[in-house]
Amino acid sequence: MATETWPGQNWCPDLPDVLDLLATAEIQSCELVPSGSNYVFAVRLDAGGGRRGLGIYKPRRGEAPLWDYPGGDLYKREFATYVVSRALDWNFVPPTVIRDGPHGIGTVQLYIEHDPRQTFFSLRDSRVADLQRMAAFDAAVNNGDRKGGHCLLGVDGRIWGIDHGLTFHVENKLRTVIWDYAGDPVPERLLNDLATLLDRLERGAEPTSQLAEQISKQEMAAFKRRLTKLLEERRYPTAGYRRSVPWPPV
Repeated sequence: MATETWPGQNWCPDLPDVLDLLATAEIQSCELVPSGSNYVFAVRLDAGGGRRGLGIYKPRRGEAPLWDYPGGDLYKREFATYVVSRALDWNFVPPTVIRDGPHGIGTVQLYIEHDPRQTFFSLRDSRVADLQRMAAFDAAVNNGDRKGGHCLLGVDGRIWGIDHGLTFHVENKLRTVIWDYAGDPVPERLLNDLATLLDRLERGAEPTSQLAEQISKQEMAAFKRRLTKLLEERRYPTAGYRRSVPWPPV
């Protein structure tokens, strides 16, 4: 879908210039969204010429300190997961940019029009292929916070994944509600995509430089090790420690 409108009222995520719109549009309003421990804002964007959209703005200044993640870089991890999703051509992370805003630098992610009644728990039986892909992605990026409500059913019928600030840690932090496939073989099509990505990273091809701007050398090396392990074992990981499911799960 490459038009400016789609089944909802927001910009289509497949617009060729959606990243430019997110990065340059004027932020006309910024309203606090009461969720979690970090400050998150819904923003109205105006690119001129009647082109208006909605985004989710997560400023660095609004990030709560965490004992196990470096301070002030969750927004970079949010962007890095978008880069990886796009490099894999899986494209289930909404278009995301880093830009300045009313509360300083942070990410602005396209708001996805979705059915708020649907979560992983209502989708797990009908959207297996989409969720297998998401589970493989989470294992690769070491997602420490895949709640059921972080899986959205868009009005376009696609499954989207959001909230990826807790990713790319050098230690195993995989915490997710998607353990349905633990120990199962990873589908061949997903392994092929992961192998292509690893080859590009080993050669220094894109998205290497983009990721290097957002995560440390140690985190990049750990990312490659996780990809290598997935490709060698060819199975989804099993829960490795007691805090393997986020709380609350939704």
